Amino acid sequence: MPLRIAVQMDHVATVSIAGDTTFALSLEAQRRGHELFHYTPDRLSLRDGKVSAWAEPMQVRDVKGDHFTLGEQQRLDLAEVDVVLLRQDPPFDMNYITTTHMLERIHPKTLVVNDPAWVRNSPEKIFVTEFPDLMPETLITKDPREVAAFRKEFGDIIVKPLYGNGGAGIFHLAEADRNLASLLEMFGQMFREPYIVQRYLKDVRKGDKRIILIDGEPVGAINRVPSETDSRSNMHVGGRAEATELTEREREICARIGPSLRERGFVLVGIDVIGDYMTEINVTSPTGVREVKKFGGADIAALFWDAVEGKVGAR
Repeated sequence: MPLRIAVQMDHVATVSIAGDTTFALSLEAQRRGHELFHYTPDRLSLRDGKVSAWAEPMQVRDVKGDHFTLGEQQRLDLAEVDVVLLRQDPPFDMNYITTTHMLERIHPKTLVVNDPAWVRNSPEKIFVTEFPDLMPETLITKDPREVAAFRKEFGDIIVKPLYGNGGAGIFHLAEADRNLASLLEMFGQMFREPYIVQRYLKDVRKGDKRIILIDGEPVGAINRVPSETDSRSNMHVGGRAEATELTEREREICARIGPSLRERGFVLVGIDVIGDYMTEINVTSPTGVREVKKFGGADIAALFWDAVEGKVGAR
């Protein structure tokens, strides 16, 4: 049965369709005959217990430079749609958190994917710390003394914002680098929150693997290899995607975290693995779906809608 689907996202005009997962999910939903509506987070409203958004009917097509058509805006009662895709990109700030509180009013009668309450309570770089034996040594703090002690213990470290995304603000400080104090001063001026500090993993030169899970089960992966001049592997900053297979260690990681993902209602999740260690559990707007398919892997967009349709049908 056709579903009415509202997509809460950054404006569709801004997406790069070659690698955008939200676009891939929209394409597959449209192929199945579902009705799509598009709105940005600033058009979300809560009044007298009812959640609505000024949304446009949306059609999408896989044509660069001509990838969407939007109809006339209408005030859409989100309690009257079947599914809301919570897909705007971080930063995971108070604006993002507020939208999860609002969407929580309609979930699960309207299925919000991923579950807004658990998205709010599972920040990517904090959720992962529930599995300390699966991740590299990690410190979350604003205290320069703690950072200095951590660096003295491990030498090479990574310092990054706790609620950033897309590789923004990630710094690799080698043991002899003298910029730590200046970096912490800058972070202190930019962020009210603590920072995250991790032992540098040399295996990142071989790649930072993105593994996609549907309902807690791994369904595909892509390896992202950093350029020679950068320690970040994110593709929009020069990382190179390549085909890959899951190792036994990676399957072990997925098996360990799978029950927690299912308990939290996380339908679509992307984890990052470097060598034998998981570094993040991405639940806000995980990416990688198009890249996996491009390199001959599963059609994860189809698997996603199979799962969502099953959940709506079960209700």
